[in-house]
Amino acid sequence: MLANPGVLRKPKSALPLIQCIGMRKYLLHNMVRMHFDWEEPTFVGETMTFYIKFRQNNGRPYPVCDKDIVDLVVKVRQGASNIAAFVEICTEPDMFNMVTVKFKTRQAGRYRIDVHIGTLPITGSPYIHRFLPRQPDPNRTILVRESSIIVCRVGMSYPIMIEPRDEFGNVCVFDSNGKPVEGYEIQINQLGTSPDRHSSAESCGDTSLEYDAARRQICLKVSFAKAGFYDASVSLNGTQLRNGNFGIIVLKSHVYGAVQKKVDSNRSTICYSAKLLGWKGERYTKPKTVQCFISSKQLTIKEYRFKFFPKSVITIKLYPSTKFYLNGPAREHEGYDSFILDDGIQRPIELVSDYCDTIAATLAKFLVKKVGGSEIFTKKREYFYQKIRELRYRNENKPKTIKVKREKLLKSSLKATKRFSTANWSQKFEITFEGEEGVDRGGVSREWFELISAALFDAKNGLFESFGESQRALVHPSKRPAASRDLKYYEFAGKIVGKCIYESAFGGRSRLFVRARFTRSFLAQIIGLRVHYKYFEMDDPDLYASKIKYILENNVEGMELFFAEEEYSKNGKLINAVELIPDGRNVCVTNDTKDRYLDVLAQHRLANNSIRNKVNHFLKGLNELIPLNLLRIFNENELEFLWRGTDKYSAEDLRAHHDTHCNSAEFRKVLDWFWTAVSNFTQEEMARLLQFTTGCSQLPPGGFQQLNPRFLINTSATFGDLPTAHTCANELCLPFYECYDHFEKALLLAINEGTEGFEMT
Repeated sequence: MLANPGVLRKPKSALPLIQCIGMRKYLLHNMVRMHFDWEEPTFVGETMTFYIKFRQNNGRPYPVCDKDIVDLVVKVRQGASNIAAFVEICTEPDMFNMVTVKFKTRQAGRYRIDVHIGTLPITGSPYIHRFLPRQPDPNRTILVRESSIIVCRVGMSYPIMIEPRDEFGNVCVFDSNGKPVEGYEIQINQLGTSPDRHSSAESCGDTSLEYDAARRQICLKVSFAKAGFYDASVSLNGTQLRNGNFGIIVLKSHVYGAVQKKVDSNRSTICYSAKLLGWKGERYTKPKTVQCFISSKQLTIKEYRFKFFPKSVITIKLYPSTKFYLNGPAREHEGYDSFILDDGIQRPIELVSDYCDTIAATLAKFLVKKVGGSEIFTKKREYFYQKIRELRYRNENKPKTIKVKREKLLKSSLKATKRFSTANWSQKFEITFEGEEGVDRGGVSREWFELISAALFDAKNGLFESFGESQRALVHPSKRPAASRDLKYYEFAGKIVGKCIYESAFGGRSRLFVRARFTRSFLAQIIGLRVHYKYFEMDDPDLYASKIKYILENNVEGMELFFAEEEYSKNGKLINAVELIPDGRNVCVTNDTKDRYLDVLAQHRLANNSIRNKVNHFLKGLNELIPLNLLRIFNENELEFLWRGTDKYSAEDLRAHHDTHCNSAEFRKVLDWFWTAVSNFTQEEMARLLQFTTGCSQLPPGGFQQLNPRFLINTSATFGDLPTAHTCANELCLPFYECYDHFEKALLLAINEGTEGFEMT
């Protein structure tokens, strides 16, 4: 060590380095102080900065250099999550003994900041700071309710909980001086009444708001003095809450008790008289007297001839797609209540009855009970997974080995599984690719599922077709007639999807997701819903914009449009003219019939006989493991979310839900480069990064937070090589590089070229 480094005559710019070399032994954990650049309380959503000040053993400022950063360990945690922190040496001349640390806060709560010199904590470490939620955001604040229709009784207060959340989804908290109920507005209208009665407290009910500090929720209490149908809306600061609109059915006390008793028994069938106003798009000039039989599974409507013989029967199944449209009293029908019922499978029906409120309330309660007690997707999914686990197909101790050829993936996979029983499909798969040495501890089988679903649902393979040329285009069963060989592949595709759903029910590493974006009309057919023209808007946006929307918004009387569809080749030559209804080429479309024309057009394009045959074979395979009655508790949007997970990737989500096992200064520099690169990634590049690291490009429904094992970023302790990954552990290994440009090129090359294949190293 230099005896007196302070008297060395060196250029001024070199002095800190000489001092650093001569005084490293004075960098002690008890000679470090912290300065936090914020005042308490602090709200989330800001980049927080704090400074670490270093002093020598004699109390003088210690000039920090890069070598000191190697010994400095800074960890910021919020709960179980590591928060990425950026550490850099201050460059200002009067701050030569300080290091700046910055991190972003989004999740409210307790943050722990650990600072160590080597293995020893500095004085005062760990530091605890609390960050509070911001003000409630109406786009994130929700009503905590189990159904879109609430059933309550006259004279009784019904509580509805409001959960205030800020823009980041944090549940808001309020102190004694806060005003938690300020800004909320509740509007309740009785359906079928005149506007002047809407403001009547007797008709529209009494409301009150009270903050429940223990639950951190606002209790909205509603009570009604009169039975009937009501429409309610809750808004905050003039903006309606995300799920703030709902219906209310108010029953007399004795009626409410009778309905609840019938629903709880779950056995008996209840019968009510009613009048059918219309069906299949036709409104009757004279309503038909019918009997409504309600059970836990369906509503059956019967019209009787001579009071004994049923003349016609309409059956409405109780599915989540079933919609109630409450109309309230109808003057033309002696003031009786009316409502429209649409199960999504057949055309809506409209009923009027003195028992309309009882019928609607019974159906609403049966529906909620059928889907597990809640219409909320996460709770339905939990109920669904529980029922799947109860099937107990699985033999946990006997994995099923499958050997396939990568170059003939579809053919070899179908051949290897064609004699599988239901029990075989429920077993864990161990995949071996011929000619590869990879041992399947989860990563190889995940890659096989990824590749097989990509091959099955790729429009280039002919089984499915794409509406549009973009990568975001949805896939749909091909319209062309299928050979018997092709139908086997549709059944195989259904089994693959069923296997993914089945494995996901067991959670953790078992979760598998399907690599395809299906049309809503295909998903609707899976759960038995009616295909109509509204599916064009999402499934085939080009056709919707060029034809469907124009027909809907314009007069079609002079268009010479007929109930027939002409089919052309790519070069514009007429191939065929298909009649959409009997003698359709001679039936002109009018303004009154254009909705019907668009519906039959949707049936022809999206659900013709050839497509339905393929859907049926797909369903046959899907039902190998997954009962259809369980799938039908979801609507078509929820069904895709169930088996695809989410395809929206967020670098911030990954940053908030990852782990690292190295904290050296050199690795931290590479990690900073990684976050810089990832923050600029496109959605496709994020998908490739996920595929490269985990073997699957899809995230679970909860995003990176639900990834199991957690996304792990580690060092490979090499220099200049390509990044590598251990998909079984969801681990990404980053080498060291000379500069950021070299790192970024290597990372992009790895995720774009190295997403397939396994080798033993």
